[in-house]
Amino acid sequence: MILEHAVADAIAKGLLLSVLGLAWIILLVRIVGLRSFSKMTNFDFVMTVAMGSLLAGAAQTGTWVDLVQTMTAMAALFAVQFGIAYARQRSDALDARLQNAPVLLMRDGEILHAALRRTRVTEADLIAKLREANALEISSVRAVILEATGDVSVLHGAQVDEKLLSGVDLGTR
Repeated sequence: MILEHAVADAIAKGLLLSVLGLAWIILLVRIVGLRSFSKMTNFDFVMTVAMGSLLAGAAQTGTWVDLVQTMTAMAALFAVQFGIAYARQRSDALDARLQNAPVLLMRDGEILHAALRRTRVTEADLIAKLREANALEISSVRAVILEATGDVSVLHGAQVDEKLLSGVDLGTR
């Protein structure tokens, strides 16, 4: 009987804390905005992972004080992310210091092996990304860019507007 009560209590507590933690994250996203989980920058990616970890922690807290501390940490991360995004938007110099530049891995059908080595991307990984992007001929690939978030963008077609390559490390330095 005592064991059944303890199990029921643990289930109820887990459900309640999970719902509270999730509701808190939703509220914070509504306040800060959709960009919160956009993964536009490396900090955004870290933020997403950290929120998942903090939500799991909130669902397992042992005391209300621990829950408040976890929810405060969530709010603090949202505030830091908001502050960094705000500052980056207003200062190109700060943006350059905080954000990695995207790197060109392939240009006009040619694999840039030096860029692959520098970014520790294998040619097999690059080819897999080309297949994923439905590239049918390597010669039709205009550019492959390793974005600051770790995503890979594949641009194929007749030509690439140079504006799409602005801010990309072209490996010419």
